[in-house]
Amino acid sequence: MSKRPDLTGFSPQKLAASSGQHANDPWKRAEAWRYTGPFSRFNRFRGSFPGLGIATVAFAGYLAYEAVFLKDDHGHGHGSEHGSGHH
Repeated sequence: MSKRPDLTGFSPQKLAASSGQHANDPWKRAEAWRYTGPFSRFNRFRGSFPGLGIATVAFAGYLAYEAVFLKDDHGHGHGSEHGSGHH
């Protein structure tokens, strides 16, 4: 079968070839500031969770304090005399 001629003149291949990044984009320099300095990806992400670093350190400190100083010395669940006489 032969290919039918396109009456509109539209070619998807030509569109794909022409829609790439141009070598001398006039807006490239104007848009470059958005991705450098305080607007870099890392700095934008860092500002989205204020206080997360302090909260993480405080929570880790609390866990360390709990593990060292707040031990449960009652002997629950170890078969002590507390519940041995009850049926």
